[in-house]
Amino acid sequence: MKQLVLTLLLTAIPMQPQQRTQARSMVLSRNGIVATSQTLASQAGAMILARGGSAIDAAIAANAVLTVVEPMSCGVGGDLFAIYYDAKTGKISGLNSSGPAPAAMTIAKLKSLGNYSMPQDGIHSVTVPGCVDGWRKLHQRYGRLPWREIFQPARYYAREGFPLTEIIQDHWRNSVSKLNFSEYTRKTFLRDGRVPDVGDIIKNADLAKTLDTLAEQGPDAFYKGPLAQSILATSKKLGGLLTAADLAEYSAEWVDTIQTTYRGWTVHELPPNSQGVAALEMLNILETLPVNEYSHDSALAWHYKIEAQKLAYRDLQKYLGDPRHATIPLAGLLSKSYAAERAKLLDSEKANCDFNPGQPLPGAGDTIYLAAIDREGNIASLIQSVYLSFGSGVGVEGHGFHLHNRAGLFEFEEGHPNALAPKKRPFHTIIPALMEKGSVRLGFGIMGGLNQAQAHAQFVSNIVDHGMNIQLALEAPRFTKLNFGGCDVMIENRVPVTTREALTAKGHRLEVQGDFSGWMGGGQVVMRDYESKINSAASSPRKDGAAIPEPDPYFRPR
Repeated sequence: MKQLVLTLLLTAIPMQPQQRTQARSMVLSRNGIVATSQTLASQAGAMILARGGSAIDAAIAANAVLTVVEPMSCGVGGDLFAIYYDAKTGKISGLNSSGPAPAAMTIAKLKSLGNYSMPQDGIHSVTVPGCVDGWRKLHQRYGRLPWREIFQPARYYAREGFPLTEIIQDHWRNSVSKLNFSEYTRKTFLRDGRVPDVGDIIKNADLAKTLDTLAEQGPDAFYKGPLAQSILATSKKLGGLLTAADLAEYSAEWVDTIQTTYRGWTVHELPPNSQGVAALEMLNILETLPVNEYSHDSALAWHYKIEAQKLAYRDLQKYLGDPRHATIPLAGLLSKSYAAERAKLLDSEKANCDFNPGQPLPGAGDTIYLAAIDREGNIASLIQSVYLSFGSGVGVEGHGFHLHNRAGLFEFEEGHPNALAPKKRPFHTIIPALMEKGSVRLGFGIMGGLNQAQAHAQFVSNIVDHGMNIQLALEAPRFTKLNFGGCDVMIENRVPVTTREALTAKGHRLEVQGDFSGWMGGGQVVMRDYESKINSAASSPRKDGAAIPEPDPYFRPR
């Protein structure tokens, strides 16, 4: 019995080879593994593990490489969230490293500048970047290697170059107009006004110098030193509102995770201002329904999941904000009894196009996600983003990176929990996650703006309800709905035609996407059974990346 949970996760439903439905196999190792959206970043993290680094060292190193090789999705000008599992103590820690609006940014101020809604790009879409202080806090508490050493791979690729990969090049190509905002971003990220081709060698000497400064001078260089001065100079040139105090006073926040149970598993997310609560509410609703009695291809299982998403997301839209500035009915939203009441609104035969938010009782883009596990079983579940592709489009001149546009997620409506206010953090879409049962722990995450919470819930259901292993659960066809309300829903082409026809008959307006659609978000998973001491990992084929194991001792650098 003690191996039952691991067996369920390591083996899919028995199949003949010709009936295999997953595109990749899991990666298994007795050593650590790093899974990211780009292979060079995964390899860098794996080699940091081989040099004696912890899961956090590997995660930061891999994230730093991703700022070079996947610049439209992440960077030092963005925010970060993380969940860490300490194998020695069993403690789970959360870090919210999202930055607030400048002290001078108000709805009235933006209106006086001619804005009638929240800007989605440009300098007034910029909040304080939290990524670098997030790296600092994680490394101070859980790092082993010197700060300087974990930036060596990123510095190398920025200076020496790397070949541009397929999916990243496609995302890059969709951002040409934003990159043409300024001569600096055009010169840094385009070649004669066009996106580099797949396989072209990309170098970013300015970003290499930025990484040199961070590595040698430490995080204060970003918030109080030369990098801060350059950020402020760029902001001032464009009429921005950032001040030296906005940067110098910033500090990432350690937080406790929020959690729910789902058919015997415990699922952890981070609390608001991120959307993790929607994943947990969606799971609570699904737990009241017989989803586990149906196959993954069942139209009724798909119907229940889509309807549960709508219910959870209407609550997300109404209630989520920064808990330091607004009262969030978190306990009510996570209540099993509240989920049961919400589930009563579901009709098994008909899609509802306009659910209203519930009344919970008050209680006491573009993005990268990566997961790392070391040989001791410490797990880093980390997500980092500049929000929309290339963020605000504002490049910090001379430094090779751009600032995010997270202020674009504020509401422009006074009184809303997520209304713009000075020093307030906006609603955040990016969420890392962790789930556990018995001797098994999984760190996982799936990218893609509002896709993320619903993708988390579908991933958990794939494992718990449908008996999939972690690779199949990650890459199995999914749906996504990137708005609030309505019966439209995007769904991958791999969902059987008969299932799609049955969903259409229930009133769902399906927008059929490709077999492995980027709209569904790529993701990564690491897992460990603490009895067998075997690590495993999975990486989504919707991204360019892979899960790469730490080399065995024979192959490690001498």
